[in-house]
Amino acid sequence: MIDTRGQMHIDYLIGIAIFLVSIIFVFSYTTGLFTPFQSNSDEVTLVADRISTSIIEQSMSAGNPRTPNLLNGTKVDNFFSQVNANYEGTIDYYGMNSSFLSYNLNITMESISSGLLIHSTGKTLPTQGNIGQTKRIVIVRDENTGNETQRMLSVRVW
Repeated sequence: MIDTRGQMHIDYLIGIAIFLVSIIFVFSYTTGLFTPFQSNSDEVTLVADRISTSIIEQSMSAGNPRTPNLLNGTKVDNFFSQVNANYEGTIDYYGMNSSFLSYNLNITMESISSGLLIHSTGKTLPTQGNIGQTKRIVIVRDENTGNETQRMLSVRVW
């Protein structure tokens, strides 16, 4: 006897359901991959990311390789003072100034809890143009008291 009722097999329905769920998962996951690259130009965003990594892990680090976002409060103060005193030297040190191409830099640190600006250095931001930005959450340890506070470090390059 031939079955002509037009019913679908349960295996086929389960297979299609698994396929659709996996497609939805892939699309929802991949949209978050490009969040750091919200600028019109990937080049300045990558430079900002490289500079922020170098500043955090080398210039301001508390020296603990297990927590690269833990910063020494004294080194943070010294870094911002140094950049304010010698901006051009800092640009040269990080390789952002050459005869072919030159970048400008702005670095700010603000409190996460209150949103207050703690430190700011570098050139003022332009009103238009491509600005690459990297924001990183860091923990600043006061070496005298041992207190730790969360802060947001923003590095902008154009």
